[in-house]
Amino acid sequence: MAAVVMAVALPASPAAADPATDERPDVPVGTWLAARTQPAVQLTTFTYTATVSVPSNTINQAQIEQLSQQAVEAVTAGKISSDERSIAKWIFQQIAANVDAYVSAATPERTVDAEVGGMCTGWWVTPDGYMVTGAHCVQVGETELSQLFAQQALKKFNEQDAKEIINGLGDLAADEEILKLAQQIYITFNTNNMKLSNLKQSLNVMQSLPGGGVDKTAKAVPAELVSVGESYPGKDFALLKVNGQQNLPTVPLGDDADVRTGDTLYISGFPGLVTNTPFFSLESKLEPALTEGPYNAKRTTQTGVPYIQTQAPSYKGNSGGPVFSKDGKVIGMLIAGTVSEGGEASESESFVLPVGIIKEKLGEKNIKPAQAITTTRYNEALNDFFRNHYSAALPKFREVQALFPNHPYVAKYISDTQQAISAGKDETPKSILVWVLIGAGVLVAIVIALVLVSVLRRRRRRRPEPSFAPPSYGAVPPPPWQQLPAGQAQVSPPVQGAYGQGYGAGGNEAAHYGSAPHNGNAPYGSAPHNGNAQYGPGQYGPPAPPQGQAPLGDQTRAVRYGQFMPPPDDRNA
Repeated sequence: MAAVVMAVALPASPAAADPATDERPDVPVGTWLAARTQPAVQLTTFTYTATVSVPSNTINQAQIEQLSQQAVEAVTAGKISSDERSIAKWIFQQIAANVDAYVSAATPERTVDAEVGGMCTGWWVTPDGYMVTGAHCVQVGETELSQLFAQQALKKFNEQDAKEIINGLGDLAADEEILKLAQQIYITFNTNNMKLSNLKQSLNVMQSLPGGGVDKTAKAVPAELVSVGESYPGKDFALLKVNGQQNLPTVPLGDDADVRTGDTLYISGFPGLVTNTPFFSLESKLEPALTEGPYNAKRTTQTGVPYIQTQAPSYKGNSGGPVFSKDGKVIGMLIAGTVSEGGEASESESFVLPVGIIKEKLGEKNIKPAQAITTTRYNEALNDFFRNHYSAALPKFREVQALFPNHPYVAKYISDTQQAISAGKDETPKSILVWVLIGAGVLVAIVIALVLVSVLRRRRRRRPEPSFAPPSYGAVPPPPWQQLPAGQAQVSPPVQGAYGQGYGAGGNEAAHYGSAPHNGNAPYGSAPHNGNAQYGPGQYGPPAPPQGQAPLGDQTRAVRYGQFMPPPDDRNA
């Protein structure tokens, strides 16, 4: 069956119906990408309200009688069967082919208040409320609008009029085929004669309330139409503004050169098979779906507008949704797909408006895509979450919740993160600061230990204090008094001097430790002015003992060099 290309907007029911930190963790691309981009992808609606008026109608009896005669002739000629059902079917087919010849407008006029519209997908490009979507997602042409109102508002009238014309055929038992033919007559008549008054349009974004997430608390927030292009196959672009917004999650724009034939593309949006299906929960309806497929080819319309053909599946309702590269950047917007004449979508042919056109249209309004700290922290937290670094992720998720309380997913991530920590699944590594502090503590402990060891060693090496007054610097204590070898004079005990004990040296003057003698031999511990050198340190260290003499302290050595006179013995004086 032949396929036709059409924009994939989803008609709505009438009102009465219802980064080094950003590197991708070791998770599938789709999982990572969906988690990052879903908060910025929103369900959008466009709504028209109007008073619909259609006239009553009457059957042109003269024309119907003439048609009945033609039916008899067709039976006689063997063109149709002679049973009543075959004859009625043939008559309805002729009326439907030329409705105005058999049905005429009459009074009174019938009116009904109606609301029609559609659901699409949009996405935030700035934290203060600018949103991108498709042109056909915010407005429709006059002919298409009439068709929408005819389908939604005239259904009751069409069914009522069809029953009346069938009853005019007498006792004919109308089957489903006959009923459809009769309804088609009045669908055509009422649509052609319908009038709209008090027409109003509104644009809305479905946004969650604080703490509500993607659930029943979501409400329609009015949006202003800033600019709009031409519907497919033109530059199918529209820019919306939702006032009073701040810290909104956004998605980044890439470049046309980011992708090429063969690359995998990812489409995010709200397929109508979910949003318009009653048995799915509201949470399900308000969470975008992600599909993926290869970039097939780059196409260009007859008016020169570029489009990307991809096999990533798309459905009615996906229109206006962002299309991503594997790096998570927008490389285009889903606009259209192919459907069969029966209205079924074909998954092999979706058409994407390149991001270059989107940037061009944003530039015309001087709108610069931006990213708030909300998105930065959320992406960082997600990366930590997927790496099982739950303790690192938790404060970042909480910061996102504080920055943007309406965030549709962060509350769930906070709960999941807390549960993972409680279950002992946290694998957050120690921070550099913690390791620095630990290292500093270890270093301080080592220094303290070394100081203590050094102090203890010094105490062990310290000698006992002498009983006599300590000598001056550079002096050597005298050897113990002892008996000299034979032939030597006995040495008497030292004489108490003014500054401590001293040895007699030469004349009658006592030399003190550390002093230089005025005459005679130098005392121990000093450098002599003349005469023989004494034992003890000199200017650069202790001199060697004289040749043939034993070292100081030897039991047989002489006490002095040269003439020695013992002190007088005045004990008998």
